Amino acid sequence: MNGKRSVSALRFSCSLQLCSCTATHAGGDRRIQWYVKYRSRKNRIVRRVTGILCLLLVLGLGLLVYFSVTSVMLAVTEETMRARTVTAVNEAVSETLADSMRYDDLVTVERSSTGEILVLTANSYEINRIARDTAYLAQKKLQAMGEEGIRIPLGAFTGIEALAGFGPDVTIELIPVAVVTGRFVSGFESAGINQTRHSVYLEVTAEISVVLPGRKTNFSTLSQVLIAESVLLGDVPEVYIQGDIFGSVSR
Repeated sequence: MNGKRSVSALRFSCSLQLCSCTATHAGGDRRIQWYVKYRSRKNRIVRRVTGILCLLLVLGLGLLVYFSVTSVMLAVTEETMRARTVTAVNEAVSETLADSMRYDDLVTVERSSTGEILVLTANSYEINRIARDTAYLAQKKLQAMGEEGIRIPLGAFTGIEALAGFGPDVTIELIPVAVVTGRFVSGFESAGINQTRHSVYLEVTAEISVVLPGRKTNFSTLSQVLIAESVLLGDVPEVYIQGDIFGSVSR
């Protein structure tokens, strides 16, 4: 009888130990599962934050490069187009003016019987023709020059002055829109005793709009070309010195 009780007690004790081991094992599994889920969730959060930071960094670098490149393009484009405007105007003036153009072809000086200057009269027809033709030719030349594009050394995009002239050229396509007008102006200055130098200039104004990839810039240039001059003997009436014999003649 005592032997049976001992065997039963032993079995009961083993059962308790087995249940205890099973419960302990199950608790360990739950802790492991919780830890794995925690690490997985943490890794996902870290990856998302890292991805967002990398995206922001790429966007920031992209914007920095964009504004740096754009500022270089705008500066070089304006400088180049200003130089081309001077070239276009000078070429247009040379093609428009006849080789035999003289001061007397533009201005008529009327004198009194004693040689005093009475009236200075501008030749409106010839002045209008020169201003109109020069503006037209200059505008066509500017349009053609602009369509050639602008070449910028690759080193210029770094923003470092020492590297501005290095590297292969990058051709920038642009769409220039130029509106060119011309007008005559004159100036008087003393050339000696009882002598006045009268200079006749053609002022050419170019309003230029340049469309670049992603940007547009507007600027204007003013070129002044000496057309003719003459030294007038005698006193020039004050009304001409203070004013302009060409008035509002422009095209």
